[in-house]
Amino acid sequence: MNRNRISLWIKLPYTLMVFLIVPVYWHDLGPTNFLWFSDIALIVLVPALWLESRFLASIMAVSVLALELMWVLDFLFGGNLTHIAAYMFSNETQWHIRILSGTFHLALPPILLLMLYRFGYDRRALPTQCLLALVILPLTRLLTEPSENINWVYGLGQSQSELAAPLYISLLLSGFIIVIYLPSHFLFARYFPYKDEHTNQ
Repeated sequence: MNRNRISLWIKLPYTLMVFLIVPVYWHDLGPTNFLWFSDIALIVLVPALWLESRFLASIMAVSVLALELMWVLDFLFGGNLTHIAAYMFSNETQWHIRILSGTFHLALPPILLLMLYRFGYDRRALPTQCLLALVILPLTRLLTEPSENINWVYGLGQSQSELAAPLYISLLLSGFIIVIYLPSHFLFARYFPYKDEHTNQ
């Protein structure tokens, strides 16, 4: 098989997984749950896989690969390391949500890494993801409640009230860019260089 193609044995199961997760999450967790960057990546990877799009895969890798690897590590430590996966071990989380969430969070890193390996990294991903976050973070703050704390727009770990919302969101965006997006961008550009500018746009 050509190393620059993605097998149907990956595309089909992943797509079916997403088609199962989306209606269940919509019903049980509500539509605002899809504002999570990881849920955005979950959905965007469907067209990315079928189109074999270097650009879409690169954006999602910059957005969530570091966080997803952190999730997996925390999951392996029972949710006690960074607590990002602690809900997986809580009796308050329904069992079917734990199964679906665990499945997709464990699936995202290898698929993103596979696409980076097969197609290379598109440097346009960094500014695109920064613009996406500039829209998603304020929108999340506007549409969600503190109890949900989606994308940590109300506080890191727990809600905070010391900083005004515009200032906090600005700092949060800066944190995403400096701590996650920029390091990811430089690592991907270094280890997954893109050599052919005429294919897989």
